[in-house]
Amino acid sequence: MSMTDPIADLLTRIRNGSGARKEYIECPYSRVKEQLAKVMVAEGFLKDINVVDVDSSKKSLRVWIRYDRRHQPVIQGIRRVSRPSHRVYVGAKSMPSVRGGLGVNILSTPAGILPDREAARKNVGGELLCSVW
Repeated sequence: MSMTDPIADLLTRIRNGSGARKEYIECPYSRVKEQLAKVMVAEGFLKDINVVDVDSSKKSLRVWIRYDRRHQPVIQGIRRVSRPSHRVYVGAKSMPSVRGGLGVNILSTPAGILPDREAARKNVGGELLCSVW
């Protein structure tokens, strides 16, 4: 059976895993999920990601969740913005801010999946995938 929204599934697994204080979460692999997680690692919200071979035909994405010194998750909130039923597109000049600049929007652009600051610097817009703070 196919999944309707695999990006929302990844974000929900991260949200639930950090709330349950898990060391890492696993989800089915896709290139989009891997690129999205790499952006979150680069922005400091996640610790690391690994691609794990489950068997010869299936891969899994292992996402290591980052915590602070008091073992509180670094991710305070994560929200899916553009959904399959409602796509949200933004231009390079009309990028909304997240929590007054404390968070980051992640976009799917012609230059790849990028954080909002990088997309504005490259002067590209695209589909607003999610917000993380």
